[in-house]
Amino acid sequence: MLKKIMALLIGTAILINTTVMGKAEENKSFLDDMTCESAVLMEQSTGKILMSKNPTEKTAPASITKIMTMLLIIEAVENGNISLDDMVTTSANAKIMGGSEIFLAEGEEMSLNDMLKGIAVASANDAAVAVAEYLCGTENAFVEKMNNRAQELGLKNTHYVNCHGLDEENHYTCAEDVAVLTRELMKHEKIKEYTTIWMDSLRGGQTELVNTNRLIRFYKGATGLKTGTTENAGHCLSATAEREGMGLIAVVMKCPTGKDRFAQATNILDYGFANYANVLLPSEIRQEYEIPVFGGKKEFVKGRALAPESILTEKSRQKGLEVKINLKENVTAPVDENQILGTAELLQNGECIGSYPVKAMEMVEKRSLLDSINLMWRCFVRQG
Repeated sequence: MLKKIMALLIGTAILINTTVMGKAEENKSFLDDMTCESAVLMEQSTGKILMSKNPTEKTAPASITKIMTMLLIIEAVENGNISLDDMVTTSANAKIMGGSEIFLAEGEEMSLNDMLKGIAVASANDAAVAVAEYLCGTENAFVEKMNNRAQELGLKNTHYVNCHGLDEENHYTCAEDVAVLTRELMKHEKIKEYTTIWMDSLRGGQTELVNTNRLIRFYKGATGLKTGTTENAGHCLSATAEREGMGLIAVVMKCPTGKDRFAQATNILDYGFANYANVLLPSEIRQEYEIPVFGGKKEFVKGRALAPESILTEKSRQKGLEVKINLKENVTAPVDENQILGTAELLQNGECIGSYPVKAMEMVEKRSLLDSINLMWRCFVRQG
């Protein structure tokens, strides 16, 4: 009998191990089949990396650089430092950039709105430099700001030398940093008005624009973001898409062809949408609770768990969510706002997968001697 039990346990362990190994091997094979040198799949709301290949390997970024350029522009607009209606004058330096461009002439004026459109849709190097000079006086000053912002975002394998992405020594990034930067830019809903354009025009229709990111037209839910191509960088893409309340970021760096970058980004996004979901948490986790207060001006203090509305989970595990609330029996005044009153545990099939503090929603002051006398008097009157 003991031998049969041992055999059953060993068999079960082998089955579990085989299943886990099988999934790992499947992912490994999926990554190995990609011709890009590095890649990352990230979920937008959490920043969680779902899949990666050589994520911190340094590489030339090409026009992926312009993600940081656009971030600094949109932040300056939203901070009120500049306006999309501002007119930007093209310098001689901006005019001679070459590569992808909207053919700005020296001295030509164009609204910041149209310049940003040129950068986001046509990957215009001349527009990127013109706006950089408008914001900071010189491109070098703007690049310094780019590097400072990169440090603030924790981009450890990124360094900029220019604002457009043409190959230069010591100008590099990595797939993971691009994903983090992309996530930061996509927090600004305004930028999607530019990154989702498929075709448009400038100069009253004289200059036609077609998005360099073909996924905008051909991938369901695509919201952006940026392509890049140079000799050193190969073909790169940071692609973003949203479906059923979940946003994904797929970064592929140094692909051999433009066709490869679109195909591989598509495969990565498809994998993410097929296997993961943002699941709404049970409503009771966001309910208000009342905790008795000893010696306070109020008898109770209201509390609520600091929990998200949804969590990222594998689709195969999205059922069986429960909430367990653990509250203090009472608290002693004074009670500060945001004081911890307990915890709310999120359980999945009985296993704790998240714990969130229940915090006071208000302040409750300590009852004074006079308050206590008045309370006793009111009680006496009621009883009388």
